[in-house]
Amino acid sequence: MLRFAALLLALPLTCLAADPWTVEASRIDPADYHGVTLANGMLGVLSSPEPLRMGDVVLNGVYDTYGRGRVDNIVRGFRFLNLDLDVDGRRAAATGLTQRLDMRAAVLTSEFDAAGGKLHVTHQVVALRHLPYSALAVVDIEARQDATVTITNAIDSPDALRDVHNTYTMLDRPHARIGLTTSSARTPTGRHSIAASTAFIFEDGQRPELVHEEFDYGTHTTKFTRRLKRGEHLRFSLAGSMLASSQVADPLNEAERLTLYAALEGRARLLAAHRRAWDELWKGDIVIEGAPQVQRDVRFMLYHLYSFVRAGTALSPSPMGLSGLGYNGHVFWDSELWMYPPLLALQPELARSMLEYRYARLDAARRNAFSHGYRGAMFPWESASEGQETTPVWALTGPFQQHITGCVGWAFWMYYQATHDKSWLRERGYPVLKEVADFWASRVERNGPGRYDIRNVIGPDEWQENIDNNAFTNAMAITVLHYATQAAKELGLKPDPDWDDVAANIPLPAFPDGTTREHATYNGVPIKQADVNLLAFPLGFTTERKQIERDLAYYEKRMAPEGPAMSWSVLATLHARLGQPDQALALFERSYQPNRLAPFGVLAETAGGTNPYFATGAGGALQSVLFGFGGLDLQHLERTPVPPPLPHGWRSVTVKRNSGSR
Repeated sequence: MLRFAALLLALPLTCLAADPWTVEASRIDPADYHGVTLANGMLGVLSSPEPLRMGDVVLNGVYDTYGRGRVDNIVRGFRFLNLDLDVDGRRAAATGLTQRLDMRAAVLTSEFDAAGGKLHVTHQVVALRHLPYSALAVVDIEARQDATVTITNAIDSPDALRDVHNTYTMLDRPHARIGLTTSSARTPTGRHSIAASTAFIFEDGQRPELVHEEFDYGTHTTKFTRRLKRGEHLRFSLAGSMLASSQVADPLNEAERLTLYAALEGRARLLAAHRRAWDELWKGDIVIEGAPQVQRDVRFMLYHLYSFVRAGTALSPSPMGLSGLGYNGHVFWDSELWMYPPLLALQPELARSMLEYRYARLDAARRNAFSHGYRGAMFPWESASEGQETTPVWALTGPFQQHITGCVGWAFWMYYQATHDKSWLRERGYPVLKEVADFWASRVERNGPGRYDIRNVIGPDEWQENIDNNAFTNAMAITVLHYATQAAKELGLKPDPDWDDVAANIPLPAFPDGTTREHATYNGVPIKQADVNLLAFPLGFTTERKQIERDLAYYEKRMAPEGPAMSWSVLATLHARLGQPDQALALFERSYQPNRLAPFGVLAETAGGTNPYFATGAGGALQSVLFGFGGLDLQHLERTPVPPPLPHGWRSVTVKRNSGSR
C-alpha cells in the first residue's frame, strides 16, 4: 500500500451520490440514455431505461464476419434477462424509475412504481463474477394494493443470429421444480453456435405453474401468475447463462447445465460468491481523500476496467470493453498502452491475461510479417479472435500503424519488470520480444549510419498518413530492440547483436530548436492525439526535463479539441510529474468530464461523442492518477515513489495493489 499526502482545500463537486461507491441515475430520459455495463470479463450486459429489461448482451472473444467492413465483428448475443410485468391483465406502466450502481458489489438496482402505484418494484442485476457465463436478476415486488401479477421472462434473439431454435424443458424434482427456457442459434455466417438458457428461482416455498409460449423464432417466453394482497411481497430470481462454440464444444447443453447449477445454488449463495470475487478485485484500489467526486469518478473507471478483463482467459479488451459493439469489439493498441498500465499496477493477474491474448496469436503475427515481406512478428492494428488483421480495407491504419508491434513488446517487458517472473519471461516474454525485435530489424531501411529509417507509416496522430520516421514509432522501435537484448541477457542467452546496431541508428526527427518533430515532414498542423509527448510518458524514452517541457509546450497547443480523451490525460500526467499539479488537474478533468453521458456519466471517446463506454479513456485518466499524482514509476513499479505535489484540495492518494484477482 502506497500513500501520499498534501494540503486540504476544497474542490468544486458535482456529486452523483453521497456514497463514494455508488453512482445513481434518478432523472432518466429514455431518449438520452447511455447504459452502464454489468460484466464479469466474459459476459457483458448493458442496462436499459426500460424497467426490468436489459440492452445489448455480448460474449467476450466471440466474433463472426458480418456487418460493416467485411471483417470479424463481436457477436451480439441473446437478450436473456428480459422480464415483463402485467398487473390485473394489463402491461404495467412504470413511474419514478431510479437506477443505482453499487460499484463495490457490482450490482445494478432499479426501483419504480407500477400500475399507478399498486406495486413498488425493486430489480437487481449482476453479471456473476465467479461464474463467467452466467448472470442473475433478483426481483422484489411489494403490493400496495391487492393485485394479480404476471411475470414473463422473454429470450429475444438479435436479427443477426440465424437458425434460431427455442425449447422449454421442465425438470420436476422433489425439492425443486425448474423450467429451462433455452434458445440456440448460429452466428451470422454459421461459424459458431451460441446458446442461452434461463430459469426462475423461487425461495418462498411457492411452486407456481410456469407457462411457456412461443410467438416466433425470434422470441419465446415463460411466465407465471401470482395473486398478491396488500402488503405482501413477491420475491424471485432469474438465473441465465450464455456460451458459444468458441468457448465450449457444446454450448446448448452447457448453457442449460450452468443455468441449472445456478438455480440450485440459489440466490443467496450466488450473490455471496459474487461479492467475494469483487471484494478480491477491490483489493486493488485507489483511495483519494479531499476530492469525493474525483474518488467516485476514479472508482467508476476502475469498475469498468475490472468488469471488462478476466484473469486466465487469454482475452484482451476492445476500446469499448464489453459495453456493446463499439469498434467491432476489436483489440487495438488501446489495450497495451492505455488500459494495461493501470491494471499492471493494481491487478497484475488481469494484466497477464491481456498479454496471453497476444502470445496466443503470435503465429498469426508471424504470418502477417511474412506477408508484408518482413521477419519476426507484425501484430495487427485491429485484432479479433484469430489474430489476423481485421481493420477494414478502407482504413489505412491496418497495414501502416505498425507501432502496435512495439506496444506489444513494450507491454511484455513492463510485466517482467513489475513481477520479475523469470519463468514467465522464458516461456512467454522473450519469445514475443525476440519476434518483435526481429520485425523492427527487418523493417528499417538501412541508409547509412544514423539513417536506419522507418518509412511509410502512420503514428498515433492518425491525421498524418504514410509519413516517414514518426517519432513515436521510431522511439518505440528503439526501446523494444533494447528490451529484447535485456531479456536475452536476463535468461543467459546471447542476444542478436544486430538489435543494438539497429537501435543505435534509428533517427529521431527534431526541429532546429531541439523540439522533437512528430515526423520527418511535420509542419506544425493540429494533431488528432498525443504522439511525441508519449515519448516522455508512458514510454520513458525522453527523460531530460528540459526536453519534456519543450515538447509539452509545443504540442499541448496543437492538440485538436475534438480528439480522443487520452491526449489530455497524457498531458495531465506529464504536468503532474513535472510538479505542476494545478495544470495537471485541469487537464485530468478535461480528459473525462466533458465526455460523460447521461444518466450515469459513462465515458464517450470524445467530448460530445455518444459511443460509450470508452475504456481507453478511462485507462488514460487512471494513469494520470497513478503515475502522475500518485508518483508511481511505470518502469519500476517496485520502487517507493517520490510523490509530486497533489492538486489543490486533494489531501492524499493511497494506491492498493492486488496480486491474485480473477
